[in-house]
Amino acid sequence: MSAYSLFQELHSVFRYVVMVLFIYTILMALIGWFGNRPYTNRNRLSNLFALISAHTQLLIGIVLYFLSPLVQFNSATMKDSTLRYFTVEHWVMMVIAIALITVGHSKSKKLVLPEAKHKTIALFYGIALLIIIGALAAGKIPILK
Repeated sequence: MSAYSLFQELHSVFRYVVMVLFIYTILMALIGWFGNRPYTNRNRLSNLFALISAHTQLLIGIVLYFLSPLVQFNSATMKDSTLRYFTVEHWVMMVIAIALITVGHSKSKKLVLPEAKHKTIALFYGIALLIIIGALAAGKIPILK
C-alpha cells in the first residue's frame, strides 16, 4: 500500500468520526440552548473532541494534499473541475470551516452563561458543518459510501 493510498483511506474513514462528533456536539448544543440546560463537562468534552477531530482530519488532509496526484499546479488545473476541486476548492472550504470551529470553541470558553456557550457552539459548529457538507457536495464526494 502506497503512502497516498494509506492517507487517502485514513482521510476517508476518519471523516465519519468527524461527522458523528459534529452532529452529536451540535445536537447537544441545540438541546442545551433551547432547553436552558446547564453547560456541563460532557458539553465541554464533546466540543473539544469535535475540535480535535476536525484538526486531526486537517492534518491528515495536508499530508494527502502533498501526496495526491489530483493536486496539480499547471495551466490545466483550473480548466479541469476535478483537479480544481482538489487543488483549490476543497481545502479552502475546509480551512474556513475549521477556522469557524476554532473561533467558536475559543469564544465559548470565554463566556459565562450556559445559554451563551451552547448558542455559540451551535452557531459556529453548525455553520462549519454546513460548509463541510457543501464542500463534499461540490466535489460530489459521498458522505456515506
